[in-house]
Amino acid sequence: MRDTHPLDIAGGLLLTAAAGYVDAVGFLRLDGLYTSFMSGNSTQFAVSLSQPGHPVAWTIGLLFVAFLAGGFCGSLVSLQVPGRWGPAAVLGLEAGLLVAALSTVLSPSVQGPAAPLLAAAMGAQNAALRRSAGFRPGVTFVTGTLYSLSHTLAQAATRIGPAFGWVPDACTWLALVGGAVAGGLAYRAHGLEALVVPVVGVGLVLALAVGRAARAGATA
Repeated sequence: MRDTHPLDIAGGLLLTAAAGYVDAVGFLRLDGLYTSFMSGNSTQFAVSLSQPGHPVAWTIGLLFVAFLAGGFCGSLVSLQVPGRWGPAAVLGLEAGLLVAALSTVLSPSVQGPAAPLLAAAMGAQNAALRRSAGFRPGVTFVTGTLYSLSHTLAQAATRIGPAFGWVPDACTWLALVGGAVAGGLAYRAHGLEALVVPVVGVGLVLALAVGRAARAGATA
């Protein structure tokens, strides 16, 4: 983590919090489905297929397709815009998808389901992430992070690894959980209008990415 730029750490944790926030909003909106945690959706998809009528299989399938499409488009952007502008370009795509989801709520002239747009935004976010010194901030799911946390705690306890090597994983998990708590509270108070918060959060990280890329170009 010490080799990771502080802005990358702060921006990554903010993106993780935004992912938790969006997932909580989607979970409440869709009665128990997710917009970023596709492992949970995969289990529910399988259970739905085993039930008569496949009650929610089509809804989950749409979320799968949207997440895949977002990740595919984000990866294409990242591959086509390599170097310092790559993360900013992908974050711009994610921000656009979040704005589109919000517009389905705020603008009467725009019709469309918000949940697939949110899933696509979460898929795209993963393409913007960069691993540095084993720390990958900005994740949209934390199963692997929790295992890594247990592993680094064991390393610290046995003095095989650094005493505080578990801190990055703990911060990542806390960011997602904290974002999810905020998203749940905001959705219950404001409905889908609560999506204003992750739009602003991702927009802030995008502005930081653009600023860093521009400064890097000026000094090159």
